[in-house]
Amino acid sequence: MSQQHHIILPEGSIEKATTTLNLGPTHPATHGVFQNILELDGERIVSADQTVGYIHRAFEKIAEHRNLYQITTLTDRLNYCSGPLNNMGWHLTCEKLLNVKTPKRVDYLRVIIMELARISDHLICNSIVGVDSGAFTGFLYVMQYRELIYEIYDEICGSRITTNIGRIGGFERDFNDIAFTKIQKFIDEYPAVLKEFENLFNRNRIFVDRLVGAGPISAERALNYGFTGPNLRAAGVDYDVRVVAPYASYDEFDFTVPIGTTGDCYDRFLVRNQEMWQSLSIIKQAMNKLADLKGKDATVFHADVPEYYLPEKQDVYTKMEQMIWHFKIIYGEINMPKGEVYHSIEAANGELGYYLISDGGRSPYRLHFRRPCFIYYQAFEELVKDGLLSDAVIVMSSLNLIAGEMDA
Repeated sequence: MSQQHHIILPEGSIEKATTTLNLGPTHPATHGVFQNILELDGERIVSADQTVGYIHRAFEKIAEHRNLYQITTLTDRLNYCSGPLNNMGWHLTCEKLLNVKTPKRVDYLRVIIMELARISDHLICNSIVGVDSGAFTGFLYVMQYRELIYEIYDEICGSRITTNIGRIGGFERDFNDIAFTKIQKFIDEYPAVLKEFENLFNRNRIFVDRLVGAGPISAERALNYGFTGPNLRAAGVDYDVRVVAPYASYDEFDFTVPIGTTGDCYDRFLVRNQEMWQSLSIIKQAMNKLADLKGKDATVFHADVPEYYLPEKQDVYTKMEQMIWHFKIIYGEINMPKGEVYHSIEAANGELGYYLISDGGRSPYRLHFRRPCFIYYQAFEELVKDGLLSDAVIVMSSLNLIAGEMDA
């Protein structure tokens, strides 16, 4: 929908018309349900006004009426391209409040899943950047490996997109041989695919011309907005939560943090590509660390927290005490300790944080989700102003704005 506005200028001046264009909420190139009201002078953007809230689901308010166990299902509906990262971040926040220490095997298994989720998110983002610049082949090529990642999720927890994966203290079940076989298949085959994907795009003249110089942001402006993750690192700031505040034993892993220089669409694309290589390295290291575990450490897949970890199903059917724990956990009949904690992880799009306040009840007194995409969206007008309309879609793609994180 568009509408022309004729600006009244001083007598003798040439009349100039601008056009108001709604980029969203239903335009197919907006990557979700959110609206951008653009003022255009021809194809050049004069101003932009962002609107959020079209899929507002009141997650934070709902969380005030749910127990810790039930909130997990809300988290993987934030950035649905990498749901397991949201789940793990929430469980780590709960464990911080409850003072739960997880076994090393749990940490390593979590790292594998989180890095697979990061790759899944990045390959979607970068292949969609290709689609929005007119190149569809790369998207079709890498999507089969997102499917393989989803098969791994399915083998571990029975879900693919909204995974609800894991539990407070660890996982609901150990990884089976099929899951490990598929993980190995992924780390064996994906490097060649990623290399060919880079060959298709990294030095493609048309692709590079479309991205270089589009939507740049300086390090100072990015920090002022509160950027984190790949979009901040593309501007040249070396900040990664896995390094600054390690969790899940990330301090035991050897990896580098890719950074860019100009903060434009091309740098954001390159940083995400490089992060996929680093994630592959981290997964390989985690697999080796799992193989080195001995004795009980090599088999345990959850911490000993009976108040919050669901008992084995066969025990629920045959043992009274386990059945009681099952119902108490499901129905949220356990008071959590009083406290106030903030925990963040390096999600695929940046720092995903949970600010949890407990007054000692069965549900959080207050829970705030720090969603990186909501923060990036504030800068959208600055990034697209004075640029072309076609660049606005590329900028949106390279920021990887996921509508599920816009308005929680």
